[in-house]
Amino acid sequence: MARFEVTTTYLEMLSAAQIIPAAPTALTVMESRIPCPEFQRFLYTAVGSPWYWMDRLRWTYQQWLDYISQDTVRTFVGYVEGSPAGYFELSQQLDSSAKIEYFGLLPQFIGQGHGGYLLTQALNTAWKLTSKRVWVHTNSIDGPHALRNYQARGLVIYDQQQSVFDLPKSPPGPWAGARRP
Repeated sequence: MARFEVTTTYLEMLSAAQIIPAAPTALTVMESRIPCPEFQRFLYTAVGSPWYWMDRLRWTYQQWLDYISQDTVRTFVGYVEGSPAGYFELSQQLDSSAKIEYFGLLPQFIGQGHGGYLLTQALNTAWKLTSKRVWVHTNSIDGPHALRNYQARGLVIYDQQQSVFDLPKSPPGPWAGARRP
């Protein structure tokens, strides 16, 4: 284990008019409407494993199913030529806001302009769930372009917090031994 100082940045948008759209790419976005824990876990690990997304790794099949079966949770997947390239998960909050719970691309699709376009789609979709506020948080161990992408699409920082976490020396990868010689 290693000790990481992490800055968590909270961003928000208070009007759909604040969206700064990115240019379209070859990405096609579809909602994943049938609760499928295997697919949801695949997206979570394939996108998040390089960035220490670990909080859901211990979830059971039933925990995944219960979570994604909620009416307040929706998942959208971006595809390029039939392959999943990234996803976003939205949740409707008790205060009537919409939160981007998870957002990102699989590693082989990073750097091709898909992130900005997928985030534009996430924001447009989130504003269909609320008329009040869309928000998200990212942190300093997320992808190096995450914060810049959020700001480039019109989200504004409203808070930052510092924390210290004990994490593995390297991210867990989508499966044991992934990306390790």
